[in-house]
Amino acid sequence: MEFPSTDMLLFLLVAGFLAAFIDSVVGGGGLIAVPALLLTGLPLNMVLGTNKLGGTLASMTSTLSFLFSGKINGKLALMLFPLSFVGALLGTYTVHLVPSSFLRPFVVCMLVLLLIYTLLKKDWGKLEAPRPMTPRVKLATALCALALGFYDGFFGPGTGSFLLFLFLLLGFDFVGASGNAKVLNLASNMASLGAFLLLGSVHIGYGLTMGVAMIAGALVGSRLAIRHGVSYVKPLFIVVTSILIGKQLWDLLFSM
Repeated sequence: MEFPSTDMLLFLLVAGFLAAFIDSVVGGGGLIAVPALLLTGLPLNMVLGTNKLGGTLASMTSTLSFLFSGKINGKLALMLFPLSFVGALLGTYTVHLVPSSFLRPFVVCMLVLLLIYTLLKKDWGKLEAPRPMTPRVKLATALCALALGFYDGFFGPGTGSFLLFLFLLLGFDFVGASGNAKVLNLASNMASLGAFLLLGSVHIGYGLTMGVAMIAGALVGSRLAIRHGVSYVKPLFIVVTSILIGKQLWDLLFSM
């Protein structure tokens, strides 16, 4: 198992902490972690697999933090976790058969609509008002969990934003939505990591190095979200979603 040099070690530790700090609340940590890992010289498949190792450790940490603070609906999370897991397995397998780049224009449009809706609904997500879980709502939620798990395994960018939006639609406040979203994100990360490990596409040395810092970043980020509530989570959600839109637009324009 190859470990990074001292300079690269410090770089990965800082990048991992910042990535997990953001990702633990609203997702989007890949905006920092993936470019950082690309600078190590690893091929893209190894970068994506190694990022999943650090991301799994981070999402596990933030999930536990939200769980111990009572911000996760245990019954709902247990119902949706396996669906997100299976969806991500299917998505990770499918990406080896079909290129995922064609999704980028659709994702940009969806993120823009999500951002506009959040900005227009000034009081949205401030108070928790759970939607009655009728059979129809349960089915729709289950299908969304499966689809978003598939999306995370197949393409990925914006998954955290989409998951958080799903729980906001179910009536959770921003902190509760963030906590429950992390459960599904943990499921999809675990599934994708398992697939990458089977394919030999994970650099354990880099992944564990970044993972240690990501555990710390996830712990700090989730605790700040729990302590400061909507006044912290909503602005961060808006900023990260805006950056995601810009990143996807940049990739779309310069890949043409």
